[in-house]
Amino acid sequence: MKWYKSIGKVIPLRYHIYFWIVYFTINVIRWGSFFDDYVYSLKSNIVEFSIHIILSYFVLYYLMPKYILKRKYGLFVLYLSLLLIAVYFIRTGLTYYLVSKDIWPEAFGHQKSFTLSHFTTVFFGEIYVVAFVGGIKLMADWLYEREQINQLKQAKLDTEIKLLKSQIRPHFFFNILNNLYALTLEKSDLAPGLVLKLSEIMEFVIYDSQKNYVYLSDEIRYIKNYIGLEKIRFGNRIRSKIDIQESLLNVKLPPLLFLPFVENSFKHGLKNNPDFFIEIIFKHKDQNKLYFSITNNHKKNFQNKDTKPHGLGLKNVKKRLNILYPDNHELIIFSSDQIYKVELTIPIKHYE
Repeated sequence: MKWYKSIGKVIPLRYHIYFWIVYFTINVIRWGSFFDDYVYSLKSNIVEFSIHIILSYFVLYYLMPKYILKRKYGLFVLYLSLLLIAVYFIRTGLTYYLVSKDIWPEAFGHQKSFTLSHFTTVFFGEIYVVAFVGGIKLMADWLYEREQINQLKQAKLDTEIKLLKSQIRPHFFFNILNNLYALTLEKSDLAPGLVLKLSEIMEFVIYDSQKNYVYLSDEIRYIKNYIGLEKIRFGNRIRSKIDIQESLLNVKLPPLLFLPFVENSFKHGLKNNPDFFIEIIFKHKDQNKLYFSITNNHKKNFQNKDTKPHGLGLKNVKKRLNILYPDNHELIIFSSDQIYKVELTIPIKHYE
C-alpha cells in the first residue's frame, strides 16, 4: 500500500480538512491582529501552511513508519534534518518572491534571513507543527488500536459463546434420545408423548438458542417442557415446583443459561432416588439483579461429578457466565447429605 493511502485510515479525510482549515484560520487571525495587516497574514500563512501540510504528512506517514518503527533512528534524524534544511530554503524563497521582501517582520530588531537565528526559528517552528499534528495522530492511533483490540476481544467472546451454545444443543438431544430409546425398548405407551414433547421444544433449542437473548418467560417454558419430558419417563418418582416473580417474565437474558443446572439435578438426583423433588425459584434481588436457585434432594452418597466422559455438566455454564458476566455474577453451589442447591445471581441487562 502506498504511504499516502493510509492517511484516511484512522481519521476520516474530512476531519483532516476540518483541522487544517481551523488551524489556518486561527493563525491568519492571530498574526493579522499582531501585524494589523490581515492581507499579509493571509498570504504568508498560505505559503507556510502549504509547507506545513506536506511536511507533516510526509514525516508522519512515510519517514516515521519507514525508520522510527524499524528502529532506524539515525537515518530518521538524518533525513528529517535534510528535509528541514530544504524546507527552510523553499519557505524563505517563496515568502520573498510571493509575499514580501521583509522575510521576518515579527523579529525584534533588524533581523535578516539566511542567518542562524532565522534558520533556528523556522526549524523549530516546523518541528512544532509536526509535533503538534503528530500528537493528535498518535492519540487517534491509540484510540483506534484500542477499539480494534476491543472488537477482537468481543469477536472472540462471541465465537466462544456460540461454541458453548452449540455444545449444549447436541448434549440436550442426546439425553432426550436416550430417554426415548429406553421407552421404545420397554414398548411404553409414553413414547409418543415424549416425541410430542420433544417437538414442542425443538424450535427453542434449534432457533431461539441462536439469538443473543430471549425472554425469561421463553426460557422458563423451555425448562417446564424439559421437566415434563422427564416426568413422562419417570412418572410419580418426580415432584417439581417452579416459583417465578411475575415482574421478571419480560426480562431478556442469554438463552440456555439455566438448563444445565436443571439437567445436572436430574442427572444425579434421580439415581437410586424413588422420591425425587426439585424446586426452582426466579426472583428479583436488589432491584437490578436476577436471583435463580434450584434445589433437589439426593441420596446420602451423592457426589456432583460428571460421570460420562463426554458430559459437559456445569463446566460449560461456568465458562459462559465468566464470559457474559465477568466479575459480575455470583454462583454458589451447596451440597449436604440430602440436599443439593445452586444459587445464581446475575445483573439484569437492558438489551435493545
